[in-house]
Amino acid sequence: MTLPNIPNRARRRRMTRVVAIAATVAAAAAVLTGCSTSSAADSKTVTFLSWDPQQTMQPIIKQFEKDNPGYTVKASYTPPVTQYVQKLQTQLSSNTAPDVFIITAENKHQLMDDGFVKDLSGESWISNISTAAKDTYSKDGKVYGAATASWGGGILVNKDLLAKVGYTSAPKTWDEFLDLGEKLKSTGVTPFMEAADGIPVSLSALLGVENASADGKMDQNIWDGKTSFAKTWTKPVRTWNELFEKGIEPRTVAGLTGDQVTQQFEQGKVAMIGTGSWALGGIKAAAPNLKLDYLPVPNTAGKLYWCGAVSPGYAINAKAKNPTGAEKFVEFLQSKEGVELYQKETASITTTKDFSPTLDSSLDTMAPAVRDGDIYLPAVNWPSKADVMTTESVSLLQQTIAGKITPKQFADGMDTKLQSVK
Repeated sequence: MTLPNIPNRARRRRMTRVVAIAATVAAAAAVLTGCSTSSAADSKTVTFLSWDPQQTMQPIIKQFEKDNPGYTVKASYTPPVTQYVQKLQTQLSSNTAPDVFIITAENKHQLMDDGFVKDLSGESWISNISTAAKDTYSKDGKVYGAATASWGGGILVNKDLLAKVGYTSAPKTWDEFLDLGEKLKSTGVTPFMEAADGIPVSLSALLGVENASADGKMDQNIWDGKTSFAKTWTKPVRTWNELFEKGIEPRTVAGLTGDQVTQQFEQGKVAMIGTGSWALGGIKAAAPNLKLDYLPVPNTAGKLYWCGAVSPGYAINAKAKNPTGAEKFVEFLQSKEGVELYQKETASITTTKDFSPTLDSSLDTMAPAVRDGDIYLPAVNWPSKADVMTTESVSLLQQTIAGKITPKQFADGMDTKLQSVK
């Protein structure tokens, strides 16, 4: 930190008393100006907690710093979903949260209800955010998150590995998907994997079919007591659990993050993974020779469906230590330049109004469904307590994967938790 240039009176006066006075004045000046000096220095530093990895955000941060000379973004990275939500909660409770962080389906109710995030409604650029994005992170007509994309989630496949067992088109039924898994398993490759640090893409899509059969009101009906997790979730979870019972997906995924699953896919050790469109850019950069395609998730009803939602948004800490810098950074993140850089890194289906992305061909089938809203993610639809219910769902999910509880016990556990927090 650069201190103010205080004259050294000791060099001009020899009297000890005056030297002492000078020292006292200097100390007082340092105290009096300490806050403003620190503020002046810190006003050029923006702290940021990201759940996108460093390789994704670093080029964007670098461009922001180039466009805004003197500004520095001090970023830290925590992977989604549970780890991120828990870390941010800890920081908020200890008043150590950064200036800018992520607001997502799993924590939006907590952040908005408890006043942790700044109202962005008055920002000059807020009209650039899509209507669906604003609606997702709004409360009482105020917008608290700047989401720049939506995402779809499906089954990302290594086309060459599937071709080796005779598959050149997407499985249309759940039985066909299981059959494909069995054939892949016979070749020595792991057929399918998903991270278990959130509700997996495949299970979300299966639950989405159930929600669609209830005219999109499944979750509200659960919260209102008109139905229950046991009545609506047991069958989809039982279907999804067949992946483990038949050995299509290894039970070891219970301890893996999304990054670890992705790395195995990039190395050709796994033929198919459940993941979102946001992962595509990093995978193509790491394994450019892979021939990729996204497939919708089949199910027992014969309907192809996708997981998905409005992407996480950028939020400003209501108690930001550098509110001006935070606003400048978030303004850049949603700008045409910022979104274009993000899209380049992630191949995301961006939705801001001043930039139209050129999407990878593997997203051709998914993108229309995402834009039309034919996607589902449980936490987005949960009317309240999404953070608590997400944490509980992950705990129950991992027990199910490990074979310690049944799908029915999973669903019953969700009902028990909801009753305890309502």
